[in-house]
Amino acid sequence: MQEIGEADQLPYTELRVNQAQEGTMGAVREREYSTEKKLYVALELGQTTWKLGFGTALGRPARRRTVAARDVVALQKEIHRAKEKLGLAYAASVYSCYEAGLDAFWIHRYLVAHDVKNVVVDSASIEVNRRSKQTKTDRLDVEKLLRMLIRYHNGEPEVWHVVHVPSVAAEDGRHLHRQLCTFRHDRNRHTNRIWGLLATQGVRLKPDKDFLEGVKQARCWDGQPLPPGLRRRVEREYAQLRAVKAQIAELKRQRKHQIATRQSREVEMVRQLMLVRGIGVNGAWLLVMEFFGWRDFRNRRELGALAGLTPTPYQSGSSYREQGISKAGNRWVRAMMVELAWCWLRYQPESGLAQWYRQNYDQAGRRERKTGIVAVARKLLIALWRYLETGALPPNAVLKPGV
Repeated sequence: MQEIGEADQLPYTELRVNQAQEGTMGAVREREYSTEKKLYVALELGQTTWKLGFGTALGRPARRRTVAARDVVALQKEIHRAKEKLGLAYAASVYSCYEAGLDAFWIHRYLVAHDVKNVVVDSASIEVNRRSKQTKTDRLDVEKLLRMLIRYHNGEPEVWHVVHVPSVAAEDGRHLHRQLCTFRHDRNRHTNRIWGLLATQGVRLKPDKDFLEGVKQARCWDGQPLPPGLRRRVEREYAQLRAVKAQIAELKRQRKHQIATRQSREVEMVRQLMLVRGIGVNGAWLLVMEFFGWRDFRNRRELGALAGLTPTPYQSGSSYREQGISKAGNRWVRAMMVELAWCWLRYQPESGLAQWYRQNYDQAGRRERKTGIVAVARKLLIALWRYLETGALPPNAVLKPGV
């Protein structure tokens, strides 16, 4: 008797459904295991030269070439030559990568504009040998990048961390507040240097508008005027201090004008954050321009990780310890959030976050309170993100008077 197959025992409708599912899965498998050859390019960027590594698959020797730094014409020629040498069609897809660094994102934008599928990689996420000593050269680095690039595009997305490339406008929007922060550091540096130089002679003067006259009239311990070399140096430091203060005032005027007149999504978010009590123009502007104005966050864990405010536990067998926050994210946002967390405790004492901090850390020591404020900073960052997304204020938080 002829045996009846499993498919012959199924009803007609179920048999048609199974056949359709098999056809769909076959198409998926065909896409996943396609034999179409692709060109993979790894770039090791230097100040004078760029090392290039070309390949088509793992286990094959890489084609290595060197071009002058920033010579994109030579880069394009080497890509075309690699296709010829490796037997690829002229229209074959090209996948490339390089480590984020001094050259930032202009190379990425150039490659994407020339139909190259490029990724910018966080160098800290690249796996390394754990031995105390290891050999490192540009040739080894480019070969390793090439192998990891092939692995990344063949089913191992966790092999490294890919940097999210901002738009040109989003990247340009960061310069105002970053330069403002730099100028503030310079202002403190010049002020401290002036005080330190005068302190060597027992003199203390406030660097205000009458400072130069005070320097002329200042006397050392023995009644003599300040030495001429010291006086000239202090005057030069004061001139630099005044120039920095003028730059700070100009940047503040520009920011104030943009907040008052500019109509854009980013500035609207700045205005929205400034309505909350305890958040001023510095914090609102920095958070929006660094994070909320151009990034789309999927969840709170991603937000905390990008700010470097997530814990880093270390567990092995019965051993467990907490190593503190990762500090792997945006240092500008992380520093601002710690500052805003202290402000939040002062200006939002009835909020849920402030009450949580008092319940858990009011009776703790100094070290524990610093740990707690970092937790408040992380929770506050997530609450402000939800406030911008949904309009819902953090629990028991209030707006500024008159809003």
